[in-house]
Amino acid sequence: MTTVKKIIDQKAGTIFSVRTTDPVENVLKIMRDFRVRAVLVIDNNELKGIVSQGDCAIKVLLPNLNPTQVMVSKIMTPNPLTVSLSNLLEECMAIMVHKHIRHLPVLEKNQVVGVISVGDLVKNIIELQGNQIKFLETYIKGHGA
Repeated sequence: MTTVKKIIDQKAGTIFSVRTTDPVENVLKIMRDFRVRAVLVIDNNELKGIVSQGDCAIKVLLPNLNPTQVMVSKIMTPNPLTVSLSNLLEECMAIMVHKHIRHLPVLEKNQVVGVISVGDLVKNIIELQGNQIKFLETYIKGHGA
């Protein structure tokens, strides 16, 4: 069974975040510049929320609000669900599917250590399937089939 730690260890370790008092424009710039779809909201090293592309589009851009004037605190999802490094990837996938979310902040001792996305989980599943196929091919070839 694979844990969240494996995914976090493979990632660059950069945590993209803003403060609750920042304008939504800051979130949009991070998303554009770093090609991420969710940004954490952290005040004084404490996770306060998460903002997704959908939050920005539906709560700011669609109603024609100005992203330079709307504060992150007005559109973020407060107190997001989190996981720890020891959670199994299967548990994370179940949470994401059940709660209809695509990103889970990862906390260790109440400190943010990263974020896992549904894309990270799918990538891991594809990797595992590839390894299983290679194993089966080797097994079949090794037994004269």
